[in-house]
Amino acid sequence: MDEVKVVVAHSERATLRVGDVFLKVDADQARIDVEVEAMALAPVPTPEVLWRKPSVLAIAAVPGTALGHLGEPSTASPAAWAAAGAAIRQLHEAPLPPWVGRRRRGPDELVTELDGECELLVTNGILPADLVTRNRQVAEAALRPWTPAFAHGDLQIDHVFVDGDEVTGIIDWSEAGQGDALYDLATFTLGHQEHLDDVIAGYGTVVDLDVIRAWWSLRSLLGVRWLVEHGFDPFAPGCEVDVLRARM
Repeated sequence: MDEVKVVVAHSERATLRVGDVFLKVDADQARIDVEVEAMALAPVPTPEVLWRKPSVLAIAAVPGTALGHLGEPSTASPAAWAAAGAAIRQLHEAPLPPWVGRRRRGPDELVTELDGECELLVTNGILPADLVTRNRQVAEAALRPWTPAFAHGDLQIDHVFVDGDEVTGIIDWSEAGQGDALYDLATFTLGHQEHLDDVIAGYGTVVDLDVIRAWWSLRSLLGVRWLVEHGFDPFAPGCEVDVLRARM
């Protein structure tokens, strides 16, 4: 008999696996609706939707294995990373979905959020002031207007599956919508900057590396406190705090 495995669980949502079926339970029905619509529109491999009911989405497992995990070395080949870059480019060039991504915020709104978060990180003693100040400076390059693309919105490497050098599926689309293409690329390579050249080679066009590095800092600064408060460890080797330290 298949066991029930808790993939991730916190106060906002939980994902369970039973055999080859994933059950996503979300307090926000809109996230489930976005996930289903985005997977239907995305021109890349996505999981099969088995059924959905209020607050619950059932999807089939995709073949292959995750490209890697934050905080762990990836054993995937350079060709697999390049294939992922090509799939991301295909997504970004697709027709825009008719909604704005949940993480799509303009530069002014981001500045307000970022400055407030940096203050909390220091006043609450979560991170030292010099680390926050330096990364806030680096993050400045991401605070600019951008042309909207069909963005995944939470493109962690755990969400991209490969079999050999072929992308077999991209999962977890609840943050998808119109967004910044470079935010996707930065999220995908967060903590794995050694694979950035392979990803960009597969992506097939020139990108602003300073903006990608800025998004590494910005995403990490915005994420550390949330991760701590929800039972995750951004201080683990190779994770968000190490990403911030690498900018010093």
